[in-house]
Amino acid sequence: MDISNIDSMLTQLRAGAALAGGKAGSVGTIASGDETGSEAGRVDFATVFRRSLDQVNNVQQHASKLARDFELGAPEANLTEAMISLQKASISFQYTVQVRNKLVAAYQDIMNMPV
Repeated sequence: MDISNIDSMLTQLRAGAALAGGKAGSVGTIASGDETGSEAGRVDFATVFRRSLDQVNNVQQHASKLARDFELGAPEANLTEAMISLQKASISFQYTVQVRNKLVAAYQDIMNMPV
């Protein structure tokens, strides 16, 4: 197995997480808030999750549009671009489903903990 492929994939995932978090530098950092008392530096999980879902939705809509344009025979349609876009949409959806599965499993683990 080639380690450079894993490193590049990890870099892409980190860039996607930074994009979803709305921050270019630090990903998912939460300011302590006790020094200033404000929540200006906090990253809300629901907001990050919503942005990620919106991004997956946008990728899927773009892929559908490219595929539809190719099927209709639009002159600017490109089969290669449509296929790559469809694969990206598929991978992003599979990733989202896996994240959802992990969240559900974590929730169930927390709910099954003895008090």
